[in-house]
Amino acid sequence: MENLANSVFVPSSQAVRLSIMKKRGKKHLEEEETLCCCEYVNRLGERSHVAACCCDCEDLDDACDRFLKRESQKPESLSHVAAVFTDRIRVPWLWGGARRVELSVIPPLILLPVLLHIAALHFLLGVVSLIALPGLVLWYYYSTHRKKGRTLFFLSLALFSIGYMYFLFLTEVLPRGDFGLIQPAVVTLGVILTLAALFHTKRDRGIVRLNLEDVHSTVTYHSPLAERDSAVNGGKHDVTMTVANRAETAKQGEADLQESGRRNWCPVCKVVRPPRAGHCRICGVCVQRLDHHCVWINSCVGLANHRSFLLLLLLFLSTSLYGISLVLRSVCPDQLLLTALLYCPGVYDQYSAALCFTCAWYSSMVSCGLLHLLLVQIINVSFNVTEREARLALREKTARSSYWGLVVDTGVYSRGFRENWAEFMSMGEKLNPPTPLPTDLV
Repeated sequence: MENLANSVFVPSSQAVRLSIMKKRGKKHLEEEETLCCCEYVNRLGERSHVAACCCDCEDLDDACDRFLKRESQKPESLSHVAAVFTDRIRVPWLWGGARRVELSVIPPLILLPVLLHIAALHFLLGVVSLIALPGLVLWYYYSTHRKKGRTLFFLSLALFSIGYMYFLFLTEVLPRGDFGLIQPAVVTLGVILTLAALFHTKRDRGIVRLNLEDVHSTVTYHSPLAERDSAVNGGKHDVTMTVANRAETAKQGEADLQESGRRNWCPVCKVVRPPRAGHCRICGVCVQRLDHHCVWINSCVGLANHRSFLLLLLLFLSTSLYGISLVLRSVCPDQLLLTALLYCPGVYDQYSAALCFTCAWYSSMVSCGLLHLLLVQIINVSFNVTEREARLALREKTARSSYWGLVVDTGVYSRGFRENWAEFMSMGEKLNPPTPLPTDLV
């Protein structure tokens, strides 16, 4: 019996030892695969380090070797070098290894300060710089918009503009001693509220998600027959027409559902879009009541964040206009606020005053663009039409347009001024947005 017991229990103890060894081996592998803050997995799936950003680049070596030998470059060599270069620009990160830096974030950090400081040197340089800056931005916008590519250039420019204008206000305007503590406190509060509204706008846009409750089963349910009436045909049923009518009605309803589903079906997201929803080719998702894709927040404006987007525009414009008035009152005290931007004698005699004046001009240009966007949004809400619906209606010539295309009325969803605004202010209240990841807010 003892030998039998030993023969029974020995394999089980060996199995326990094997399972323990396997667990230890898995734990050891997990510890080895854990990346430190300076390590990352490159585009080839290999483990690398941020300190090796300039090491072991065969594509760059081959390109340089061909250049020195005066040989023609391979068609794909430059694209491979650019891919390696963008993959190796990383910053240390405590969780999950080093993070890649998007190259489109860098140009605004260099372009904006350089052009503003050049513009402060002379009046003519200021005219050239303030014309070149929006020209470069528009060129980059149309070049990326044509490819339907997603970029952080505009979000970086927007955030850096807010931060840099606020920094110059504290370092150049405030030391002039023309204000007390209330004015800087109001500007600071406006900047904080603007950034908070931007954060809230980027939290959720109302993405159309697959709802499993809408997926019907394949079981066919038959409705019961009509009750017998003893006064008709001696209590006998004649259900031939009833069944035929039901079959015809079911076929018609099924055809309508198939046509509606085919029209609202998104082949990319594999979902049936609700009315007024649309697919954003830049974000790659379907958004409920899609208005447009705003490059300045790097996100779509839809059902869940349309109200906060309008609040963001109002807060930014209020803070910007108030800051511009304070700057002009400081550098051009003898001029009216409405004429100080056009005529401010002696402002270029001092570099600090010229820099503040240039920043006021830049902020005014940005404010004019966002004021036009806010006006279009208010008009669209008043007529209960989205920017996407307005563009489609103008393209198909099914809408009434006036005031050079500023007012577009499709006449489909409009129920009057008050009802339209009541619907707009109450939409999105029943949505439960998911908790966003830190990467989703970029």
